[in-house]
Amino acid sequence: MNGLLICPWSRPAVPALENGASLACVPLLGQGLIEYWLSHLACAGAKELLILPDNQPDPIRALVGQGERWGLQLELAEEQRELTAAQALLKYEKRLDPAAVQNGIAVLDHFPGLPELPLFNSYKEWFAALLKWMSRAKTPDRVGVRQLKPDVYAGFNCHISSQAEIRGPCWIGKNAIIGNGAVIGPNAIIEDGALVDTGATVTHSAIGKDTYVGQLTEINGSFACGNKLVNLETDCTTQVPDRFVLCALRQSRAAQKAGLLARLADFCGRGEGNLLWKHLLMNKEG
Repeated sequence: MNGLLICPWSRPAVPALENGASLACVPLLGQGLIEYWLSHLACAGAKELLILPDNQPDPIRALVGQGERWGLQLELAEEQRELTAAQALLKYEKRLDPAAVQNGIAVLDHFPGLPELPLFNSYKEWFAALLKWMSRAKTPDRVGVRQLKPDVYAGFNCHISSQAEIRGPCWIGKNAIIGNGAVIGPNAIIEDGALVDTGATVTHSAIGKDTYVGQLTEINGSFACGNKLVNLETDCTTQVPDRFVLCALRQSRAAQKAGLLARLADFCGRGEGNLLWKHLLMNKEG
């Protein structure tokens, strides 16, 4: 084995990031952290890697497969708890190449090459790491990411109104929709499938995957995910009850039925129904 990757199990400082998912798979600029690491190691010449998944191995296994996308051979070895790098070395040293024993063991709590910027100690540090990584997020194996202008990156099939104001640095993910008169940036991250409605403003903030930001809503210095709003400085979390201000676009059928129909009727009444319709079409495969 050329390397060993330890997936983080849980980080109490950033519960909104987990949201029922594996931290190794949480969307960070449209990709899971484990995907960035596999791309990095493949480019460095690795051929065989051992992965210690968290307590939810199935999402990791579904995301990385056998490593074919990166030209790698991957093996997942399930543990009963998260091992430290020293514990993993002690247990798997005989299976690792000599070079890997020296520098091929990584705990996936930072982006490749940026150990000084931890991702899961606080939301503030997580956001700082995202901004630093933004210009590197277009890895060689990644298709559809393009640079619209200096420090402005966009994913495949996103829709940005010609009347929106986009200020770099910012990231607009795949299938995201930015409405008329919206202001995005500086220092804004809009993850895949998010919808920023007419006149909304997102600055120094991150909008989570499939999150709706309502008309004229202002998000500043925060992480918005579904109806959760986290202050990046204090880590304080607020539940926003008004679905016309902030909500998840993907929920269980029972939870979303009334809210989705009401929001659709409101959009149509404001002449903005086409935005939601485009969002549904873009994401119909999900």
